Amino acid sequence: MADQRKRIPASLIAGLVMLAVLVIVAVLAPLFLSGAATTIGPESRAQPSPEHLLGTDSLGRDNLSRALVATGLTLLMSLAATVLSVVAGVLIGGLVWVVPRLLREIVLRVVDSTVAFPSLILALVIAAILGPGTVSAVIAIGIAGIPAFARITSNMTAAIAHKDFIVTARLLGVPGIMVFARHLLPNIGGPLLVLIASSFALSLLEISALSFVGLGVQSPDFDYGRLLNEALPSIFSQPLQVVGPSVMLIFAGIAAMLTGDGLAARMDPWSRGRRRRARPVPLPAAPSAVPDALLEVRDLTVTAPSGADVVKGITFDIGPGEIVGLVGESGSGKSMTAMAVAGLQPEGVAVSARTMRLGDLDLVKGSDKSRLARDIGLVYQDPGGTFNPALRLGGQLTEVARVRLGHSRRSAHDLLVKSLGDMRVRNPEERMSQHPFQLSGGMLQRAIIASSLVTNPRLIIADEPTTALDVTVQAEVLRILKRINRDEGTAILFISHDIGVVEALCDRILVMRHGEIIERLTAAQLRAGEVEHPYTRALLDATPRLTEMPVTPEMLETSKEIPIA
Repeated sequence: MADQRKRIPASLIAGLVMLAVLVIVAVLAPLFLSGAATTIGPESRAQPSPEHLLGTDSLGRDNLSRALVATGLTLLMSLAATVLSVVAGVLIGGLVWVVPRLLREIVLRVVDSTVAFPSLILALVIAAILGPGTVSAVIAIGIAGIPAFARITSNMTAAIAHKDFIVTARLLGVPGIMVFARHLLPNIGGPLLVLIASSFALSLLEISALSFVGLGVQSPDFDYGRLLNEALPSIFSQPLQVVGPSVMLIFAGIAAMLTGDGLAARMDPWSRGRRRRARPVPLPAAPSAVPDALLEVRDLTVTAPSGADVVKGITFDIGPGEIVGLVGESGSGKSMTAMAVAGLQPEGVAVSARTMRLGDLDLVKGSDKSRLARDIGLVYQDPGGTFNPALRLGGQLTEVARVRLGHSRRSAHDLLVKSLGDMRVRNPEERMSQHPFQLSGGMLQRAIIASSLVTNPRLIIADEPTTALDVTVQAEVLRILKRINRDEGTAILFISHDIGVVEALCDRILVMRHGEIIERLTAAQLRAGEVEHPYTRALLDATPRLTEMPVTPEMLETSKEIPIA
């Protein structure tokens, strides 16, 4: 059986072969056919013959030789125009998502207005201003293609700009240009390759169109468009004169499209994962302020861009080594509270508080990003969305140790391998070299926890970390958090909509609804059903007790943990 890992898409093979043919023609044709293509001969408008397969033009020059020689200049001009469009367009469309919001809106509106003009019309206007010529044609086509690339890039980037791994990079203080280059660009690389190939094919047509109307290549140079322009007067008496440049133009466009499609399939890590599939992996009452509180929050308000308060002046504390649960239905303000504490509120969201501190670190000012990244560990809800799918786990897991702790790449790798082992992940060395989609949800969640513990954080914010997991793996993740709290003394803010899970894990519970804390309970009160607010009672009544295996405190206290392979 052929090795599936070495399979190359047929479209890529075909496209590369066709491009190779074009390159060979572009290099060799001027060396061997320049005389026949440029020298005036006695056989004017000769019919096809063994000496002249496509006949000759009005000056006795061989039509086939001219089409082949024109390949080099046409490809160079199209490539230069495409590079100009792609580089400028991708930079504009991608970097707008790492600049201030006002500047982004201005740039996007300008792009929107220019996209309204067809690129060829815009190119004609620019070429007319610059004047006829090879260089002006390249500049005109390149500039005309920038708005479309900027718009497409910004749309693709917008879909991932708010993913958890981008938020984590912001927390780490990664510069905007590095966020774009390392996290945004790799995730739009596959679609961009197809678009670049399409742009190259379109540039071929537009370059030829400018030359055809007299705004491109000027005599004595010639490209496909110039040849078509010269053949136009005799198209009825000698139609074979247009065959050469027309066939070459179509051939080059198809080659570009096949190559782009094949490269996109080849470079897409998810597509590679399907071909290189790993072996199946088995998943195994209101208290007063806490004395000497580690986290102190007073009158926290979070306001959405619309002006509505999604968190309305809440107050709470978390003591050293304490697990506090924040429970409520979706939309109650739990995650907004957590992101406000971590300084990762979405763009346009305003946060205010009379006091918000973690030890001696003022979270309202949030100026010390490096300290914030070390003292707070984040565990997100969706383990699949936390990691950049285009990068291997090793580089992502070691980023905190390298950027914030100053470890070398080797030292950070060893540190994370050990941390993964402590999380009971089998074969941690192998996991570090894999892509996120090759691991189960339980493994990914353990990897997130392992990475968050590297800095020895004082507080872990776990934002619904078990929601996407089945109940068995859920219990394992909760057991890990409980052990970390017990052995390391790490405080935990645990967010969930499952009051049963919160009851089993937490020391105290805060019940949120409509952006307010409506009830404060101890774990003992919750287990005994000593609740007062009807909403809390409804949450308890909605918790499954028989149809699902409940997570109990006894399950979290067991010392035996099942490794997740």
